[in-house]
Amino acid sequence: MNRISIFALAALMISMCTEIYAQQKEVSLASIFKEGVFNQESVRGINWMKDGQFYSSLVKEDGISKVVKMNISTGEQEAVLIDGNKLGIEFSSYSFNNDETKALIATEVESIYRRSSKGVFYVVDIASGISQKLMDGEKISYATLSPDNTKVAFVKDNDLYYITLADNEVHQITSDGEWNHVINGSADWVYEEEFSMAQAFEWSPDGKKIAFIRFDESAVPEYNMQLWGPLYPQDYKFKYPKAGEKNAEVSIHVYDLKNDESRTMDSGIEKDIYLPRIYWTGNSETLAFIRLNRLQNQLDLLHANTETGDSKVILTETAETYVDLNYNDNLLYLKDGKGFIRTSEQDGYKHIYHHDMDGKLIQQVTAGDWEVTEVVGVDEGDKKIYYVSTEKSPLERNLYVIKLNGKGKKELTPAQGSHSINMSRDQKYFIDYYSTANQPLHITLNDAKGNAIKVLEDNKALKDRLGEYALSEKEFFQFQTVDGTQLNGYMIKPADFDAGKEYPVLMYVYGGPGSENVRNAWGGTRDFWHHHLAAEGYIVVCVDNRGTGGRGRAFKHATYAQLGNLEVQDQIAGAKYLSSLPYVDGARIGIWGWSYGGYMSSLSLMLGNDVFKTAIAVAPVTTWRYYDTIYTERYLQTPQLNPSGYDDYSPLTHVDKLKGNFLLIHGTGDDNVHFQNSVALLDALVAADKQFETFYYPNRNHGIYGGNTTWHLYNLMTNYIKEKL
Repeated sequence: MNRISIFALAALMISMCTEIYAQQKEVSLASIFKEGVFNQESVRGINWMKDGQFYSSLVKEDGISKVVKMNISTGEQEAVLIDGNKLGIEFSSYSFNNDETKALIATEVESIYRRSSKGVFYVVDIASGISQKLMDGEKISYATLSPDNTKVAFVKDNDLYYITLADNEVHQITSDGEWNHVINGSADWVYEEEFSMAQAFEWSPDGKKIAFIRFDESAVPEYNMQLWGPLYPQDYKFKYPKAGEKNAEVSIHVYDLKNDESRTMDSGIEKDIYLPRIYWTGNSETLAFIRLNRLQNQLDLLHANTETGDSKVILTETAETYVDLNYNDNLLYLKDGKGFIRTSEQDGYKHIYHHDMDGKLIQQVTAGDWEVTEVVGVDEGDKKIYYVSTEKSPLERNLYVIKLNGKGKKELTPAQGSHSINMSRDQKYFIDYYSTANQPLHITLNDAKGNAIKVLEDNKALKDRLGEYALSEKEFFQFQTVDGTQLNGYMIKPADFDAGKEYPVLMYVYGGPGSENVRNAWGGTRDFWHHHLAAEGYIVVCVDNRGTGGRGRAFKHATYAQLGNLEVQDQIAGAKYLSSLPYVDGARIGIWGWSYGGYMSSLSLMLGNDVFKTAIAVAPVTTWRYYDTIYTERYLQTPQLNPSGYDDYSPLTHVDKLKGNFLLIHGTGDDNVHFQNSVALLDALVAADKQFETFYYPNRNHGIYGGNTTWHLYNLMTNYIKEKL
């Protein structure tokens, strides 16, 4: 082929591509936030049933909630177990008792904080369909059926109760609960946020006892969050322990229903500790619990005698940095009563360990330069463990099975991407929620060997809609920083990308300890906002800096005691790498983030003022002195022990370096990252004589949503980027 014909062919191909893109729609803000064009379908509310041949699922038919029974072998619906239409109740959640003769359903559910809520609960008899309203419709929290089906425990007004269903009689277990003083059976604010818990009580296996955690937060300082709207703004005061301040004093108790008395479990002499987990070990005589010291660099597992309260330390794990409970939260007692399995990153990567009941190590079950992210099932009969890991790549998640002795490992989900697993109680089946960065959820029912039995959701309608839009695929890349650290990133280019042009770049960052944004998984709404920006002529890039998860202990713990330092270095290195690409306009690189990402974008613009032109910070931490004890001290120690770790990389310290365009956004009702953070940064910027822009959303929480809020927020940010980048 001669040179002229080669150029002619190239011109023809460019022309054809341009025509194809011209025929496709651009991703608009309205299509994302008003029309929900890119919303994917899922399968929710699935509970595996006791006989192993059925599972139940919460569905909506004509706007009415129903719980249906599905046959695993046929994939067909067998029966309607709970019919909201017949009950005259529109419910949002359900749970069965152990023998599946009764169910608890919740309606009128009202969120409190991130994980806590209260609502109106009913007990439904499955055979008769008769419902019993609890507490005459008063809103209660965490209603839980007893294993013997005769009682329901719950929390109301910071006290723990139970109801005997036969006579509807209410029994009060605690009586000292008081707002901003004492909480029984549910977590305080900081435990809920940072230890991912809300309910703090558990029925014993025989239903004769209830173990619960008591929080005395009387000495914890209050945070005052003003609520705007009335003629005189209202004060909302709640207990929030900022770094270095007093935490709640926490204790563990076991209530004996027969004797109507509670006994305190011995958690040691030291009171400035955390007690974030309780577990029944398989019988009602032994309660296990986790104890963490204030700096979270020592984790103890204790067993307590519930009759005497005496306890002993079974296992201890220490670290020079921290032992991350949330990262290692896979403790499971085996039904044979001979031991337990747990996960730990003590060898440098998060892996599975098998211990006897005295805490002695029997076997490290998994090993390698990769991480177990979740244990999803244990088949004690065949001595097998099913788990999800990063063995293929930190960007992916796949399901494996391995014998308890560490042999016979087999991958069950070979497709590249991310697999989230819901496994049946008998480990014979699992539901695979599978996606990639460029393919929405594909949900299948599978047998234990990984063979697909039935497709439950393929999101075909969404895939068809995606074909109508001009979209480019998310591309993954790697680069090395000046010190040789290899970082992962992704890039979204304009659909009509031309390598001969130069494009402005917007970097998206979160970057907090253990987080991961660069994943081969479906990204959702925020990704499509990035696609909208790509349609407007921007390249959107995300880089996971040091400190993020999926790559082992050394990579994650590298940022210990000095948050912001290495992370910002890595984001600046990412911007410089992008500037070296021929299709990037190095003079127009911006960065945005939310929460920890807002902290990162603020600091990156200040410390990287020679590479970043523009930054948007949404709900940012601006000084770690204003954030809570559990999260902050885990990574920085206390401000009394490590003041430079708090101040050296606070945006407040570096306001004099601001040169580019800066937009600061916050919700005034943010109970998590307080509006105080933005007020302090604003004040410091004014003192430094720096010009910037701000926008505040009245009474909105950390998520900044509700009504027209999300639409308004993303319009605001879009216009700012178009104007300033």
